[in-house]
Amino acid sequence: MRMGALRSLRFKLPAMFVVGVLIAALVTALVAIRLFQDYTRDQTLSTLRRQAQGLSQLYARQALQAIASGGDAPSFAAANLEKATGARLYYIGLSVFPGDVSGLRQIDRSVVDIDRIQAGRNDTFEFVPADDDRTFLAVANPVKLSGQTFGAIVVARPTTQLQARFLGLVKRMSVAILIGLAAAGLLAWWLSRRVTKPLLALSRAADAVAERRYDVELPRVPKGDEIGHLAERFGEMTERLAESEAHERNFLMSVSHELRTPLTAIRGHVEALREGLADDPEVRELSLSVIQAEAERLTRLVGDILDLAKLDAHRFTLVEEEVDLGHLLELAYLSFAEEARRRSIAFERSLDGAPVIDSDGDRVLQVVTNVLKNAFEWTPDGGRIALGLARANGSVSVAIEDSGPGIPLEDQESIFRPFVSGNASSGTGLGLPIARELASALGGRLELSSEPGRGSTFRLTLPAR
Repeated sequence: MRMGALRSLRFKLPAMFVVGVLIAALVTALVAIRLFQDYTRDQTLSTLRRQAQGLSQLYARQALQAIASGGDAPSFAAANLEKATGARLYYIGLSVFPGDVSGLRQIDRSVVDIDRIQAGRNDTFEFVPADDDRTFLAVANPVKLSGQTFGAIVVARPTTQLQARFLGLVKRMSVAILIGLAAAGLLAWWLSRRVTKPLLALSRAADAVAERRYDVELPRVPKGDEIGHLAERFGEMTERLAESEAHERNFLMSVSHELRTPLTAIRGHVEALREGLADDPEVRELSLSVIQAEAERLTRLVGDILDLAKLDAHRFTLVEEEVDLGHLLELAYLSFAEEARRRSIAFERSLDGAPVIDSDGDRVLQVVTNVLKNAFEWTPDGGRIALGLARANGSVSVAIEDSGPGIPLEDQESIFRPFVSGNASSGTGLGLPIARELASALGGRLELSSEPGRGSTFRLTLPAR
């Protein structure tokens, strides 16, 4: 298997899943084995205690009968009892019967807690018999005759029997773990395929987008989960990148066109002046006027482009100061009053009070001036333009209403894009985009309501102090 395949998510997901299942299974198995060991030992000790108690009572009863009859000690049938109980029997202490022939094995009393036996309590211990090399688990129960302890019956079983029981459990659990791991591996493989297939498709789509190919086919995944959300957002990102690149191309083409037009005019008049084609003073003055006008147009265009670039890059500096909106709007009104008089446009103003706000006065004036310039460009001679100021609900709004042709609903958003202008003779298409970006930078917004044939209303809303 290649190293790349080992590093892939398709391998890592099922591998991590299987490793997690294996660790959980091993921990569970170890805990289960430990609990089973303790349970088996407790059950074995409980059985040994019952057997030791019963055999010690039986031994004591036979001893009392032998003493009462004055006969020899009866056979205890130790071999038969060992077969019946599956345990070994031992005796510790004094010989109860003269010439004891009970057949019980004797063990060293040092392995037993004699104090517990003398106190009439049983004792649990482990020992290795002299005739065997195995370790035995044993219980000693005292033998009492007429209230006196003479010794103890010991019932013992090899610990290998206990180990054999939980070794069988280990084998069964090992088989179960292997089966579980196989099932978990298949499930993890299936899940990884479900997860990685759309991710691989998204990765291929990302590679295509990196090469500026935006017509990529995205994977069809169910909505509502994380991968569906990722695919949906990736599609939106691709659309925005395609739109941004289209805007960038249009922007460059528009800038080239806007710069080429005045430069062509300037170059033409300069060549005419150098070649002596404009010897007449009036013609020369006209050429110089055209050169000056086109140079000013270039200056405004470059300034607008720089402003828009700074706003897009969030590198525009704003100055916070107290701004008297009434005074500021009066300045804007006076700037266009002469043009309104010359074109017989009814230019009205309604300034409700004179609110003072904390903002950048020059930029607020620039927004209002750009919108007023747009209104005068589209309002026909003899039309009407109204400049209004109002304050309500913790904000102030400046409304500029014109009687121009209006803007269809489908075009109302596009006019705020750079170089989108329907008036090629006088507009560059940068005034409204700059105005909206400035309004947002000032903490406000610039909104438009318009209807074809009924004019347009631009409303600048800013937070009041």
